[in-house]
Amino acid sequence: MEEKNNLTAERSLEIIRESIERSQRTIARNSSLSFIWWGACVVVFALLIAYLWKNHGGPAWNVLWAAMWLMGYFGEKIICKQKEPVPTTFVSKTIGHVWSTFGIFMGAIGFIMGLVGCGVLPGIHVKMAMSDAHLYINLTSIISLCFGIASTITGFIIKNRIVQICGIVAGLGGFFCALQYPWVEQLYVMAVVAIVGLVVPGLVIYFQNQK
Repeated sequence: MEEKNNLTAERSLEIIRESIERSQRTIARNSSLSFIWWGACVVVFALLIAYLWKNHGGPAWNVLWAAMWLMGYFGEKIICKQKEPVPTTFVSKTIGHVWSTFGIFMGAIGFIMGLVGCGVLPGIHVKMAMSDAHLYINLTSIISLCFGIASTITGFIIKNRIVQICGIVAGLGGFFCALQYPWVEQLYVMAVVAIVGLVVPGLVIYFQNQK
């Protein structure tokens, strides 16, 4: 009887493992179009905002990022209809939580910095100990780093090395590159981060699935 229970327990664990692996494979396949879509949205809006910033009114055009989010969200809904259905599992929930956390933090930071830029809130700076220097917030660096972390974690969850590597390169590369460029030039950095971290892994996964 005890041997039978052990076999049942082992079989149960095997079923759970197979279910998780199947979910990981399906999510990885489904992620290709989402990566490409969101990457394309970021690239297009980054370049558009950069152009408008330079030629028609300055940083106020950053408000268009909200329009990008809406466009990306509804576009994602259309893309989801073409995806292979995936049952709700621990894997899918965890990935959802990772990107929801990223969205909440970045949305909150962007909103607060927008209020600062509009003069609603006083300028934010951190006085460094034993120094008169001030450390100012570089929003593009923060977004790039957090995006890279979220993307890399997603790659580990779905066990996809391409997503992991692209997330690391995009996150760290975007963080340090954004520190080298002022103002509008950072939008070009954001476009490159989107290409490396979203479009490239999306295309790789898509063409892998076509074989």
